[in-house]
Amino acid sequence: MSKYGLHGKLKATPGNAEQLASILLQASELVSKTKGCNLYIISRDKDDENMFWVTEIWDTKEDHHLSLKTEGAAELVLQALPIIEGSPSGREFEIIGGFGLK
Repeated sequence: MSKYGLHGKLKATPGNAEQLASILLQASELVSKTKGCNLYIISRDKDDENMFWVTEIWDTKEDHHLSLKTEGAAELVLQALPIIEGSPSGREFEIIGGFGLK
């Protein structure tokens, strides 16, 4: 079993953590219905209330790229960009198996 995964890190500008959390949760709901989405989880860092982690698992890298074209996705990105401190960072990974995968 080979899947495509991402761990993303985004930090909200001061005072905007709840707004960014809301946008990320909306994104999760939006892409959960797209082809190839297995997992899209939003987590808040326990040591920094402004830092968020997004963990995604997709059937393929192409499915992930296509999800960015989902209706409403561009609007959420435009809402999030002004309240993100610095540049989002992340790491790609290949899923090889484990409990909970489709």
